[in-house]
Amino acid sequence: MELAWYALLGLFFAAYLVLGGYDYGVGLLLARGGGPDHRAALTAVGPFFLGNEVWLVAAVGILFGAFPTLEGELLSGFYPVVAAALAGVVAVTVGVQLRSRPTDGRARAAWDRVVVAGSLLAALGWGGLLAGLLQGVPLTAAGHVAGLGHVATPFVAAAGVAMVALVAVHGATFLTLRLPAADAAPLARTARRLVAVALAAVTLATVAGGLSDRVRAATQRPLFAALLPFVLVTALLVARAALARRRPGVAFAATSAALALPVALVGAALWPYALVSTTDPAASLTVTGGAASGPTLALLGWLTVPLLPALLGFQAMCWWVFRGRTDGRAPVYW
Repeated sequence: MELAWYALLGLFFAAYLVLGGYDYGVGLLLARGGGPDHRAALTAVGPFFLGNEVWLVAAVGILFGAFPTLEGELLSGFYPVVAAALAGVVAVTVGVQLRSRPTDGRARAAWDRVVVAGSLLAALGWGGLLAGLLQGVPLTAAGHVAGLGHVATPFVAAAGVAMVALVAVHGATFLTLRLPAADAAPLARTARRLVAVALAAVTLATVAGGLSDRVRAATQRPLFAALLPFVLVTALLVARAALARRRPGVAFAATSAALALPVALVGAALWPYALVSTTDPAASLTVTGGAASGPTLALLGWLTVPLLPALLGFQAMCWWVFRGRTDGRAPVYW
């Protein structure tokens, strides 16, 4: 039962990175001079924006309810990156909601900067969290995380930068699906250029991880860790080829995979542990050890079973109702 809940936690967090990722990617593009019209870009995201954040709320709910021990150590041991990510989520939400209220152009530009800063913080934070899990944490004999130095390593920083690049590509690719065809063409060229930046960032993170003794010591199944850069590079190359052939649907599927699959691969690389200790191997926290009791998980199951189809149905309905470009025309997906 613990494995099922752990997989469900990963599924919800991966879905959030895919759906919220293009929100933050579009937010990052607002910083680019000569980029998409800000109002048009945010209008393209608007129908999906708040619904995408529901997946984060659901993932946090599963973490709190099904894995209380893991939740305590995760939030305390990764406080800086988690706080940065959540601050970014709040900043993006506030910036998007309040940007349209002032009529003064300078006030709108100020809110745009809030959206950009929030998007940057969110991407850096979630990338740093995944990297921090993969490299392990210093746990005491009592099983508590000691200090915060493990979040200030070259690998965590490089992975955060790589996540920023990935969400930027994802956001640009999303806009090629949603904006009118005339505006989408320049975005496709921008997305292809951003793919090169993302490939460089992924390479940098791979080198930093390969040179890290912590990553090598914490990884329980090296094959899955080795697959991570391969999957990212493959997905980015597929996205670039699809954009060049004017197949934004294929490109969006590829960038979605680039954001979702790392969650599964990090979890698989650490299994059966949720937190691997870099100081005392015996103190490592297993998935079973971090989970709630059997009766609690069973009760949560009765509450979650009806909610999951409703959440999936709402997301599907939202995408169906607002399918196509913002000018009402349908893009060529495949």
